[in-house]
Amino acid sequence: MEYFAHESAVIDPGCQIGKGTRIWHFTHLMPDCILGENCNLGQNVVVSPGVVLGNNVKVQNNVSIYTGVVCEDDVFLGPSMVFTNIVNPRSAVIRREQYVKTLVRKGASIGANATIVCGVEIGEYAFVGAGAVVIRDVAAHSLVVGNPARHIGWMSEYGHKLQFDDNGFAKCPESGQAYQIENGKVRQIRE
Repeated sequence: MEYFAHESAVIDPGCQIGKGTRIWHFTHLMPDCILGENCNLGQNVVVSPGVVLGNNVKVQNNVSIYTGVVCEDDVFLGPSMVFTNIVNPRSAVIRREQYVKTLVRKGASIGANATIVCGVEIGEYAFVGAGAVVIRDVAAHSLVVGNPARHIGWMSEYGHKLQFDDNGFAKCPESGQAYQIENGKVRQIRE
């Protein structure tokens, strides 16, 4: 076995688990989910059928990832954050064939206790603040907070708030990476 699973974890048949992945206490992987390499799933995590997690995805304690969710590489899911997969759930109405897809792009971070309503896309390196309720798409590098989540700034790849000058340029204080904002979109300047 090329991954680690705590003895209390439940791994159903048909799961694909990448090399170096760690699965901790009381976590349940349901059939046909896919986990990339070097993922870390904290305790009491549920990964539903058909969920796809890329490489190096970090899932903190008490997170349920429901069918329809796809997380690309390097995504961070904070403690007790929540995904949904049905727009109009009712206990007495079965809607298993109506799950709505949610896509979390490379490097995005979702803070503790945030709620992601299904059908949205969280852009690359976006940052969803703790407790935010996301009801619409989040642009790449965007920092969103509140209920409903609203844009309040831009984040670097290293997770620092960017301060743009009058010419639309900013530098990450940790990595030194340069960024430019044009037409409401942020991109990293690669030299």
